[in-house]
Amino acid sequence: MTLDNLFSRSSLLKSAGVSMLMGLAVLLVSFSVRAGVIENYQFDSPGQQEQFFRLNEQLRCPQCQNQSIADSNAPVAQDLRREVHRMIVEEKADDEAIIQFMLDRYGDFVLYKPRMDARTVALWFGPLILLLLGIFILFRILKQHRPEVREEVLDAQDQAELDKILGGNDK
Repeated sequence: MTLDNLFSRSSLLKSAGVSMLMGLAVLLVSFSVRAGVIENYQFDSPGQQEQFFRLNEQLRCPQCQNQSIADSNAPVAQDLRREVHRMIVEEKADDEAIIQFMLDRYGDFVLYKPRMDARTVALWFGPLILLLLGIFILFRILKQHRPEVREEVLDAQDQAELDKILGGNDK
């Protein structure tokens, strides 16, 4: 083994080690961001903590379009988490009361799963109706373009030739 080989293997191991350390650091930072939410709030019971996390996953951040308030670091999401925590710990509010409070304040946008009512019927059933309408239209188009199958009656000469080809006389 030459000295150059030894140095090239050593540098390869160093770069692999640095990459692993960087990956581990990114992983630890991502866990610490998530754990920061857990450590900042005190609860009277594990049930309240579970309620807090469940509600934070159900509520959408008004500032961040596709993040829950649990995932968002926006100031408004932090305020909403504090408000949810306050309502759970101080007011002993249930899920419905907290969600209604958020709906009154921010509207239906704050819910990831919108409630079904007259305003959201199209949202819930619109895709299904469009799918069924598309299948119906496709069926109609295919039916119109299907080739016609006509039964032809063979004359006696053609029938005799067909019987000869098929190898027998079934009559």
